[in-house]
Amino acid sequence: MLKTLTFTLMHFCIAFAVTYALTGSVAASGLVAAIEPLCNSLGFYCHEKIWQRFERGQHPKAERPPHAWLHHQA
Repeated sequence: MLKTLTFTLMHFCIAFAVTYALTGSVAASGLVAAIEPLCNSLGFYCHEKIWQRFERGQHPKAERPPHAWLHHQA
């Protein structure tokens, strides 16, 4: 948990520093540092959902479990 908190703090600091370097504005930097991680989180969530759909459709039929009716043939 501590690692997650320190990573989050680092992310905020980097967003603030980059925006401040580009704009020279503390207000803009604070706003970007607060909003950018939220946008990133939403983007990551959507990215994961898309990849889950993509991965479900990529498994060859041979890797899928056989149908139940195949087990009754003996």
